[in-house]
Amino acid sequence: MKTVAFTTVDVFSSTRFEGNPLAVITDARGLTDADMQNIAAEFGYSEVTFVLPPEDPANTARVRIFTPTTEVPFAGHPNVGTAYVLGRQGQVFGQPVSDSLRFEEKAGLVEVNLKRDGDEVQSASIRAPKPLTIGNAITKETIARCVAIEPDDIRVANHQPVVASVGLSFVFAELANLAALGRVRPNLAYFQDAAALTAEGKNDFSLFVYVRSKEEPWTIRARMFAPLDNVPEDPATGSASAALGAYLVSLAPDADMNVSLMIEQGVEMGRRSIIHIHVVKRDGTVTDVTISGGCAPVMRGEISY
Repeated sequence: MKTVAFTTVDVFSSTRFEGNPLAVITDARGLTDADMQNIAAEFGYSEVTFVLPPEDPANTARVRIFTPTTEVPFAGHPNVGTAYVLGRQGQVFGQPVSDSLRFEEKAGLVEVNLKRDGDEVQSASIRAPKPLTIGNAITKETIARCVAIEPDDIRVANHQPVVASVGLSFVFAELANLAALGRVRPNLAYFQDAAALTAEGKNDFSLFVYVRSKEEPWTIRARMFAPLDNVPEDPATGSASAALGAYLVSLAPDADMNVSLMIEQGVEMGRRSIIHIHVVKRDGTVTDVTISGGCAPVMRGEISY
């Protein structure tokens, strides 16, 4: 029997036992794909990361990201949390870790910057690896069935429910108010139907529902459901927040914008998370999306495989 070390952190929160938990395998050399998938399933977190030596020595590491059921090309909170863990340990594979890291991932090269208070790492920010892409529109009725609300609870004045991505695809739907957001309950059977009909032939349908503040339209409260990936609800979803921020800025009439969004997620789960998104638009096109947030260390140990 072999063992491998892990560290867990709560991401998008500075308070332990809030935010989104992440397990980081800081040296995944020797693990097979099956080992990684089994370890991710055993933790049961929305994602687990596995750190490997980079293929290009100019980069910091190669990072693989697994949900309980599959490997994904990119995700927000795993990158923030992994950078935080590596920054705190000070080196990776014998090389010192600076405040600027570069991770090789299936979605491309992910740039990460650490923020410190003195010598202590406090938070991290990452740049989305892909430009904004907008996919199929989804009917209000499909969204309503998936999360047990009425079609009239879905607001379409700004946009129809739609698929969008800056590295990982999600379905986005704006809800009418916080009461509707609180009533949301995912129904697995309808998620399966929606994936079969609308998710471009993929057995996946990750749904991000949100409400914008009337007083501060760039302040958002959200929930994310991915039951087909064994994630009934996610406390914080950086990749979805980044895609939503990019999409909303793309809809705004101004051709040039610098917008900072604050997205609050996980409240209904008792794991409040705060995700900061910064979006740059030039000549009508979103050119840059950054995700940032704090972390809190939780556990360290070993897992057998």
